[in-house]
Formats: sequence, C-alpha cells, structure tokens
Amino acid sequence: MSLKKQKIDVTDRVIGKMKNGEIELYLENTPIGKITIPNNDMEVQLDHHFEVEQKKIYQHVTVTEQPDAKYTDCDDGGWC
Repeated sequence: MSLKKQKIDVTDRVIGKMKNGEIELYLENTPIGKITIPNNDMEVQLDHHFEVEQKKIYQHVTVTEQPDAKYTDCDDGGWC
C-alpha cells in the first residue's frame, strides 16, 4: 500500500469569525488562517436587521425593558 497526497475542496465547510479587523477562518473549530480587512475599504452587505460599526457587527433587536413587570398591579396582601 502506498500513500499519495490529494487536494480536497473544503470551501463549504470553512467558517469565518470577525475579530480585531480580521476574519479568522476555521474548519471544524480548528483555526486555518485569516483574511485581513483594510482600514477604510471594508464593504459588508448584511440583512436589514444588522449593521457594521467600527469593524464590529451589531444586530438590531427588540427587548423587554422591564422583564419582571406584571400585567396588573396587586394590592398589598390581596389577589391579583
């Protein structure tokens, strides 16, 4: 039996994570490289719920301001 080197296309399995102005590339949680983003030439197209600011990606969400608020006010010691 002999061994030979072969090239396998893993493009669809590579994941990128933005960090410090770079895109770190991973294959199955193993770092494999990075893409450097030039300072002022970064162009990112995102869904309308997302935006880029200072090389970070932010998501616009709606959150509850007072999560412990009740629908009705209860009197002291009474039923709600």
